[in-house]
Amino acid sequence: MSVIQRSIQVGWQLRVFFTEDVFAPANPVLKNALADAGSPATGAALSQVLVVLDESLAQAQPALARRIEDYFVAHAQSMKLAGPPLVIEGGERAKNSSIPVAELHSQIDRHHIDRHSYLIAVGGGALLDVAGFAAATAHRGIRHVRIPTTTLSQADSGIGVKNGINAFGKKNFLGAFAPPHAVINDFNLLATLEPRDKRAGYVEAVKVACIRDAEFFGEIERDAEKLVAFEPAAMKRLIQRCAELHLDHIATSGDPFELGSARPLDFGHWSAHKLEQLSGFQIRHGEAVAIGIALDVIYSRQTGLLDAQSAERVLALLEQLGFDLFANELLNVASDGNLQVLAGLNEFREHLGGELTITLLKEIGRGVEVHEMNQPGVVEAIHELQERRRPAGESVNARLENEPAGCRRSRDSR
Repeated sequence: MSVIQRSIQVGWQLRVFFTEDVFAPANPVLKNALADAGSPATGAALSQVLVVLDESLAQAQPALARRIEDYFVAHAQSMKLAGPPLVIEGGERAKNSSIPVAELHSQIDRHHIDRHSYLIAVGGGALLDVAGFAAATAHRGIRHVRIPTTTLSQADSGIGVKNGINAFGKKNFLGAFAPPHAVINDFNLLATLEPRDKRAGYVEAVKVACIRDAEFFGEIERDAEKLVAFEPAAMKRLIQRCAELHLDHIATSGDPFELGSARPLDFGHWSAHKLEQLSGFQIRHGEAVAIGIALDVIYSRQTGLLDAQSAERVLALLEQLGFDLFANELLNVASDGNLQVLAGLNEFREHLGGELTITLLKEIGRGVEVHEMNQPGVVEAIHELQERRRPAGESVNARLENEPAGCRRSRDSR
């Protein structure tokens, strides 16, 4: 037997820009982000750009599509819009079918979008997933730019290198690792979010602070009242630091494409993903992650990993930020008599393969990996959350019924 072996290394520059009013003609951020790939050769056609716009965002901001077109007219010497922005459905339902991906493939072919062209997605995390998967699989990969428009996607899901859709009843079963050419966070695009969606991204900040940065956790605690009131400066600080910590992990963990069995940035997610499914995605991703974090924090305390005072700080902060830490779906029973949510442990393991690896808390700012979870202990933690639950009239969903509806926006899910 003989073998030829070489080491192949591929470098990526993943850039996250922070700006306001990205489609104002005088704002150069988008133009410069595309130009960074190199100017077209003399006599060559300008780079084609296909823009995909979240349907709910387009409805909430009716002038946005026209503003995008006007931006490209103002910078016609640098880039060319392939056609009017393509408006497609966002939210989890868009991820539950391969049809939106196929439609994007069709549009990529129709407009001759190639590897020197760009697909720009403007929307929440679900739309970014759909568009990113289409971009990663057309021509084996075309340049993709994300412009996240929800707190959750600006702070977390829009920052990563993963793209995917749901299949066979499982989250993100189909997908690809493909870093975007650029991510552009425009705080102004959050203006028409419902309160429920504005707060959704806070939980990912709590998550990454719990496992990576105790000082950031303290900052969130100090800013909690301002965050509940959606004070812009506090929200901007949270989004930018959360995005930075996620990007730091991707760049320095040594496993950006998750070839191993560990997923530390998915702290609290093994049960969250299952809860979303059990609720028919009526529980949104951020809300499910808040419950998942609370469950794993209590379990960490029960097993002696985490002290009681730290556990209470995490639970209290999540509640102060407006999250309900219990859902009735936690008590759904399968045909074998076990709680259905417990199946999330095996599904979490199957997603990467290898041995089960769950991140729990050793202390605030420091996560620790374990390779098994005692199911009776998990059930005990669930019942503790049930006992802790607020009166029904004070639950998050009940309060939302009394909030102004505002402009309806896409449900963000990852």
